[in-house]
Amino acid sequence: MRASRIPALVLAVLALGAATSIAAPAARRGPTVTAALQSLLRAGAIPEASYRQYYADYLAAKRSLSKLSGTRAQELGAVLANVQAIAAAGEFIPSRLPALFLTLERNQQWWSSEPLLADSARVSFPGSLLVWEHYAGEGLEIQWLGTFGKANGYYLSGHENANLRQVLAEAIPLATQRAGGIAWEYMFPFDGGQPPWTSGLSQGTAIQALARAWSRFQEPADLTAAQQSLGIYETPPPAGVRVATPEGALYAEYTYAPNDRILNGFIQALVGLYEYTAITHDPLGLQLFEAGDAEARALVPHYNTGAWSLYDQFGESDLNYHELLTEFLAHLCERTRKGPPAPPAPGAAAPAPSAAPAPEPPPASGTGGASAARVPTRARAAQNAIAADQVYCTTAEQFAADLHTPPAIALLTQTLRGGTRAGVQVSLSKVSTVGLTVRQGGRVVWSNSATVEAGKPKLLWLTPAKGGAFAVTLTATDLAGNSSTASGTIVVAPR
Repeated sequence: MRASRIPALVLAVLALGAATSIAAPAARRGPTVTAALQSLLRAGAIPEASYRQYYADYLAAKRSLSKLSGTRAQELGAVLANVQAIAAAGEFIPSRLPALFLTLERNQQWWSSEPLLADSARVSFPGSLLVWEHYAGEGLEIQWLGTFGKANGYYLSGHENANLRQVLAEAIPLATQRAGGIAWEYMFPFDGGQPPWTSGLSQGTAIQALARAWSRFQEPADLTAAQQSLGIYETPPPAGVRVATPEGALYAEYTYAPNDRILNGFIQALVGLYEYTAITHDPLGLQLFEAGDAEARALVPHYNTGAWSLYDQFGESDLNYHELLTEFLAHLCERTRKGPPAPPAPGAAAPAPSAAPAPEPPPASGTGGASAARVPTRARAAQNAIAADQVYCTTAEQFAADLHTPPAIALLTQTLRGGTRAGVQVSLSKVSTVGLTVRQGGRVVWSNSATVEAGKPKLLWLTPAKGGAFAVTLTATDLAGNSSTASGTIVVAPR
């Protein structure tokens, strides 16, 4: 998830001013936090004990805020403003309140006594395995992708069963009823989206972890949560992430941005759906996977520039997202090359929470295969048309090779006018930091550098008025550290 085309791995964030400018007007239009809680209590939607706890958390945060200043006040104030905005928008529903007020409580605790944090720093609290992340200007938020990623790590270790049980036991009660099922929501504004929102990426990781845990522990709560997590993949935005396409369906990264075609989140959603279906043999899981798989097979080749990956339909991936997408594609390659997830027996329904689990898959791979005889005709036809190793596997291999391949760069500009702010145009194969050095008679007369995307970008040169012939040296270093050079001559006409 990201806010710009080439950011750091984890989310860039909105400043406090943007959050408060959105939240404050909303708070004046709708009910206050106190009024919203009282309304739920009067309606019998929440018990009095919960009301008292939430109200106490709210008052404690307001009292702490009045004693803070600077960064601490900004961070806690932003979280408090988000709670007020969600109340004013009429979004106080009982299932959302546990995560919302836990977020408020943890921020009140942290910003009152704990150290200041760098942007994107991740922290935890004693006795809890939930992952929290600092989004500068938005305080601490539950990092659901990180939390369920941790759960998958516990599963794959093979010996951290107690931790796997604990992290899921903490996470499941914090899910919100959404899209006819449940979802783990983010409670802060991001990239134009207003809270509460959720992600096809984090939800796919959650489904994967829950299905794996059910296969190991046979806990009905894990299976029930996994089944209910499918709702957002059946439902279009803004409640869900399903975007209908001619091929099938694309599962959006963000519920508030259905037009963003972010590939890494889509592929990880498919990995989660595949694993869930391979373990449970749920026909709904198979249906959702097949719809997404059909779209992904058509989409993935368009995200391969031949030298690097695209993050979305607009620009290239940063290094971390390129590596993440490579990993996700490799996971999907590993699974689909064994065949689509096994469908249920004819006439079978989705597994009940009390049903006996499927055999636990090996921790190293997480899924088992299915024979061709059990693959539905449509899925088998798709597989015959585009073999998995021609899409997911080959693309993953190419993206892995890109990490070790230097960028190709060449000088395109041959002549310029003197005494101008000129653009020196180059040909570049992938996003890189490009250096421009201009010499005349062995003396450096100009240098410049910039990080630019693939194509034919230009670098600034303030050309000398008297003109002349100049030797140009270009260097290009890609995001993985691979470098290449090129040289040429530019003739500058006198002004």
